[in-house]
Amino acid sequence: NEATCVDAIVSTIGFPLVGGPAGSMEAGRNVDVAAALLESMDVPYIVASPLLLQSIPMWQSNGVLGLQSVVLYSLPELDGAIDTVVLGGLVGDKIALIPERVRKVCSRLRGWVNLRKTPPADRKISVMLYGFPPNVGAVGTAALLDVPNSLEQLLKRLHEEGYNVGDFAKDPDASGQSLVAALAVCSENSVIAGGSNKMQSAIEQRMERARNGDETVPETLAKPGGGLAGATVLGKDMNFDELEKMLGKYMAKKVRKSWPEKERGPGMNMKGEMVINGLQIGNIWITVQPLLGVEGDPMRLLFERDLTPHPQYTAAYEWMRLPEEKGGFGTDAVIHLGMHGTVEWLPGQPLGNDRQSWSDELLGGTPNVYVYAANNPSESILAKRRGYGTLVSYNVPPYGRAGLYLELANLKDLVNEYRSGEDSRSDLRDAIWGSCERAGITADVPYNFSVENSEGELDLSAVKVEDFDAWVANLSNYLVTLEERLFSSGLHTLGGQPTDKELLSYLNAYFDDKLSVDELEEVIALSHETHKSTESSNSFLSWLQSFADNFMGDNSDSATQTSDDEPLKDEALKIVKLLKRNTEEMDGVVTALNGGYVKPCPGGDLLRDGTSVLPTGRNIHALDPYRMPSEGAWARGQRAAEEILRQHQESNNGAFPETIAVTLWGLDTIKTRGEAIAIVLALVGARPVKEGTGRTVNFELVPLEELGR
Repeated sequence: NEATCVDAIVSTIGFPLVGGPAGSMEAGRNVDVAAALLESMDVPYIVASPLLLQSIPMWQSNGVLGLQSVVLYSLPELDGAIDTVVLGGLVGDKIALIPERVRKVCSRLRGWVNLRKTPPADRKISVMLYGFPPNVGAVGTAALLDVPNSLEQLLKRLHEEGYNVGDFAKDPDASGQSLVAALAVCSENSVIAGGSNKMQSAIEQRMERARNGDETVPETLAKPGGGLAGATVLGKDMNFDELEKMLGKYMAKKVRKSWPEKERGPGMNMKGEMVINGLQIGNIWITVQPLLGVEGDPMRLLFERDLTPHPQYTAAYEWMRLPEEKGGFGTDAVIHLGMHGTVEWLPGQPLGNDRQSWSDELLGGTPNVYVYAANNPSESILAKRRGYGTLVSYNVPPYGRAGLYLELANLKDLVNEYRSGEDSRSDLRDAIWGSCERAGITADVPYNFSVENSEGELDLSAVKVEDFDAWVANLSNYLVTLEERLFSSGLHTLGGQPTDKELLSYLNAYFDDKLSVDELEEVIALSHETHKSTESSNSFLSWLQSFADNFMGDNSDSATQTSDDEPLKDEALKIVKLLKRNTEEMDGVVTALNGGYVKPCPGGDLLRDGTSVLPTGRNIHALDPYRMPSEGAWARGQRAAEEILRQHQESNNGAFPETIAVTLWGLDTIKTRGEAIAIVLALVGARPVKEGTGRTVNFELVPLEELGR
């Protein structure tokens, strides 16, 4: 009865939630405790703190650096923290707050609390799609994601949750493909030139052409109502004076300076006004993120602070946030659908937004739900930190083997025929070489014969048999490598559960030849028989029991294992169950839109990083220092260290190196899960000690007799 209900939690020191500065030395044991507590409260967890290790001028010139970034970002993000705001920093030996930054965190909190307290039926949600590169049919695309189908499923789920999505969920002809096709029409330069008022008629004309069989128009627009379920164009043509009122004079002046009147950038109509447009269906506004407008090198925007986004870019975000009574859409939240957009790449502080950071300005206090690919944690931190993104991860599509096709398939047949025959092998030399040249792989498979004819061309007839045979053997191995190379097959639909065929693809890639296809199919069949939710109860006691089981290790099945394959089959069954929880991706979006707590999880790839990256639908973080180095990184680091020593000894009469420098890079550490750290440990003669949860709890020195040096 004395408990207090809260709508958000703010940490004003950073560090881990449980234990604070002291907890950061507990090898990550408290991360799961913090996540369980926050999940039970189900409110946003925000970090807002002054810099305790940096002066304000240093932050303003260089951003948040070094250990301070670990305190404010890396450690809290393990607990699921979002929307970190730097409140100030050191001035001399005292801590000073910047009032404008205090207002910023209040604005972010107000956005989340208002979203939480607004009934779903009254919430206004913006959905931001992408369309880069322009004018090549890229509207509604994102890395590894089927955006039209994901958009369709998102709208249907929002309807189930009580949101106003018009007639979309009830219309049997409603289609995400149609919505994207209509947005593509509105993104054409010729349509933009006419202004937002003429876009509805432009879409209707395309619908009529589609019904008349015009093959240059997407067929989906031929459906009744164009498949749009009553969605109509909502937008505005805005002049610069109107934009200045929204941006404020200081930021508007910077835009004017970067984009003078004759070079206003894309998105302008014939009158020189900025055109903002999208499709409204109920309380949902679907739009295409404006182009960056910097030709050739768009990343310049991130590194050149004097640059600004072009006027129409700023106008689109400002109008989206502007309250309806003032002429805007008045969005309560924005969903950036897929990897990745550009708002997090705009000019400003590299880390630790300030008033002059454009992502800070354009997002204001609006909650940003960012649907992001799970396998790209290194870039996701920009969306989280600079773009105030509450990340919701989606899985990568199933893995497939590249296979060989066209000329490469023909080349494989020729090589097999050459290697299996004796009499006709000389007749196949020219055919094999010609096929290699047509496939463009002669440079990929080097040859060491250089016999030329009188015209300076390679004379294959003069090449020794053993030399050509050796080259063909290398070519055969190269073709096998190409054929077996893994790639993501198809596109993922947000919240879509994988089919049995797709599950088999995941498992085939993960286990390679360790389990046969029959054994994998047996595991998938078993998963259907035992299908039930593996999600633990939200109660704290249930979580403690699960944590204890993981910590101690589960050996209950050890006595019944009858073959070496049983542990692999158990692992396969675990992976299948985790992959089937892809449905939680949509749950994650809904939770974020409810102003709730999205559970954290390390980002990464199943094949590279293991099962810790599953299930998806999580607020991914890029770096878990308590799992560094990973098992794979430790194995690779040991081999690298041994090779460094071996090469040095070979070149120096067996002497060991006196000193060794190892450079640690942030992105490299994220992508390799700590390979460089493993090299350092191996060189020093130390190794990580891990507990049952997989976290590193200590480092120990290797005894000299075991180390051998």
